[in-house]
Amino acid sequence: MPEPALFSARIQAQFPAGVLATHQFRGDDTVVVRPEALREVAQFLRDDPACACLVLSDATAVDYLKYPSGQEQSPSGTVPTTRFEVVYHLYSLEHNQRVRVKVPVEAAAPQVESLTPVWPAANWFEREIWDMFGIRFAGHPNLKRLLMYEEFDGHPLRKDYPVTKRQPLIGPAT
Repeated sequence: MPEPALFSARIQAQFPAGVLATHQFRGDDTVVVRPEALREVAQFLRDDPACACLVLSDATAVDYLKYPSGQEQSPSGTVPTTRFEVVYHLYSLEHNQRVRVKVPVEAAAPQVESLTPVWPAANWFEREIWDMFGIRFAGHPNLKRLLMYEEFDGHPLRKDYPVTKRQPLIGPAT
């Protein structure tokens, strides 16, 4: 079984320009990648026998609107802070190892590439992220609301969403 640091080291060696930062915590790797390198890194994690991350166990997003601006210090350098971050949690059954892949997303055009071609389970996770945070996934086969109704205005997990906002009442068609 590989050492926990090997996943992030392999990714960093394979994609030196695509990796912004790496770190380990309690045996799990975290890799922060550039949005343009996401699909390649994901395919590498799935297809490389030394990683074999065949399970996408979760995907979510974080809104850093109320965090202090500036730079986030990481062990492998300084990463510019962004408004959003998409986080993928992967698991290798073969190596009993987890890896977290983070992708910073700008507020001006919140979009990253869809990972549904790599892991079909990403379909539902990405739809939930779109619905709750408003982050688009380029190439997603069916990006539409999952939890809120189609007429719902806004994305309720954004930190700037007005919680007192009135939404249109939708009832059965008569």
